[in-house]
Order: sequence, then structure tokens, then C-alpha cells
Amino acid sequence: MLNDWNICFWEYEFLAPNFLWLLGIVPFVLFFLFKTEKNRRGDRKYTGTESSQEAIRTPWVEIVRSALIYLNGFILCLLIVAFAQPYNRNSNENLQEEYKNGIDIVLAIDVSMSMLARDFQPNRLEASKVVAKEFVDQRQGDRIGLVVYAGEAYTACPSTLDYSILKEQIDQIHGENLEPGTAIGTGLGTAVTRLRSDSLTSKVIILLTDGSNNFGDISPEAAADLAKAKNVRVYTIGVGTNGQALSPVITPFGIRFENVPVEIDEVTLSKIANKTGGKYFRALDESGLKEIYREIDTLERRRMLSKEFKAQSPATPSAFLNWALVIALLSWLVKTILFRTNE
Repeated sequence: MLNDWNICFWEYEFLAPNFLWLLGIVPFVLFFLFKTEKNRRGDRKYTGTESSQEAIRTPWVEIVRSALIYLNGFILCLLIVAFAQPYNRNSNENLQEEYKNGIDIVLAIDVSMSMLARDFQPNRLEASKVVAKEFVDQRQGDRIGLVVYAGEAYTACPSTLDYSILKEQIDQIHGENLEPGTAIGTGLGTAVTRLRSDSLTSKVIILLTDGSNNFGDISPEAAADLAKAKNVRVYTIGVGTNGQALSPVITPFGIRFENVPVEIDEVTLSKIANKTGGKYFRALDESGLKEIYREIDTLERRRMLSKEFKAQSPATPSAFLNWALVIALLSWLVKTILFRTNE
């Protein structure tokens, strides 16, 4: 298996990371080995002069011996990393194992015209896309889907473990072809239905909006009841600054940007969150939105903490030990064949 030879240490996490501090002694070990090599007596006696000895000297011997010392240092590094009990959470085996104890998450993002308001840079929608992708990057082993809504809703990406496809879909979302309006109830209801019957025990919806429900056949309260009945936890996020914001307005002359009051139905969003065991957040700017997603990420990790310890991936130091053995064998062969001495 390829994983048995993968020593890209940045792809690993460690069950005993304190052992990695021992890597600090490697330079001192190399210094000692080089000093010992420099002071080492020759293997054979030579009765000629120093000039005649220099004449038959070949530089490859010194190069090979230096390389062997560096190889010994590399072997020591591999053994230290192996002691730190590395495991690769992104391997296919571990990913499937973690999924059994992961979270089912659906991102429900408002793409109504008001999300083009410029109190975020460059606007609310684009800032929300950036932060949502950063949130996805922080999750591991969770199945994540994407629902977008304005006056109606649709599934932009079914729940998936392929985060690269999910982020591509996040980049492409917009509300140009959707019914105008803000149908929070429809968006939430659609997100609930995307949590399939085989969903995990822990199911979460993160619903983001910048307004109040003014469209749709299902009310936010009814959608919240549906989420509660299916044991779905809903985190709600209100996006928009306090006061007024430069927002798109439809006029007889087309769409213009004007300062209009920011009106977010925080009462309804709080009720949805409280009813389902989630939490309501208000994002006044992009940095605040990032902090909200970080808090949600932390909350959900804490909820799964006991399961995480039970399902912790086993240490997989075999790749580092395999390479240490191969390099040690190679080093021994070189010494035996090229630098053997006659007794």
C-alpha cells in the first residue's frame, strides 16, 4: 500500500507529539559523527609521504562517507517521528472510519439580492462564500451539503465527503435565476430534507441570512419544528452591519445602490436556534463572521469529543519504520562493499 511508504510528515497528526522535541538533538548527533569521522584513524597502514598519499586520494570516498553520516541522521529522524505515533487522518481507511463518528452538516446560504450589500467586502455573499470554504477546510470526516435560497430554494451540492467539489459549488452560487425574496422557512425546510434517512446521529444545519422571511410556503417556525422532530441542530447567523448599508435597490432605471436600513429578524432566528438546540449569532463584518464559524466548529468538535477519543485512528508509523529499515540496510551494504577492510 502507498500509505506504508508515505513519509510526508505534514500529512500526519501525532498521538504523542512531545517526542518530536527530540528532533532537536539530531544536529548535535550529526556534529558528533562528523567530528568522529574527521578524527578517525585509517583502516590500513600507509608508508608513503603525505604528498604521495594526496596524489592517490579520490574525493568520492569523502563524499560517500559524508552521505552515510547524513543518512544516519535521517534514520534517527524517522525513528523519532515513529515514536511520536503518527497517523494519517486523510487516508481512505481513516476517512471512512471517522465518517462513522462524524457529523452530517448542511450549509443553507441566503443568496437574495440584499446579500449583494457592500457593508462586507466586496459584498455579503462573496464574503460568506470565503468564510464557508474556510469552515469546510477545518472539518474532517464530516459529510457536508449545500442549500441556497432566496424566494425559493435548491440543493447546490448533496452531502459529500469530497470537499473540493463542495467548495467549487460554493464559488458558483448566486441568486440571479431564483425567485426574488427571502424564504427562510423554505431554505431551512430544504436543508432538513437533505439530511437523508441514513444520516449520522449528529445532524447540523448552519443557516445564514441577512433579512427576514417574506416569501415561501413554509414558515420558519414550521421548518424549525421539522428540524427538531428530526433531531437536527440549527445554528442561525444574521449577516449585516448595524444601522444602514449600501444595498441594491430596484428602481425604474435599473438596480442602484443606496443606503437602506439593515433589517434582520433576530427574534425568529433566535427561536429557530433555541428550539433545535443550536445558537444564534450576529455577524457585523467579515472578521466577525469568521469568528462565528470558528465557534460553531469548536462547539461541534466538543460535542463529538468523547466519540473522537473512542474512534481515534490507530498510529501508523509503518512508513517511517519501513524507510528507516531500507536506508539502514542501504547504508550497511555501502559500508560492507565499498569500505570493507582485510583482517
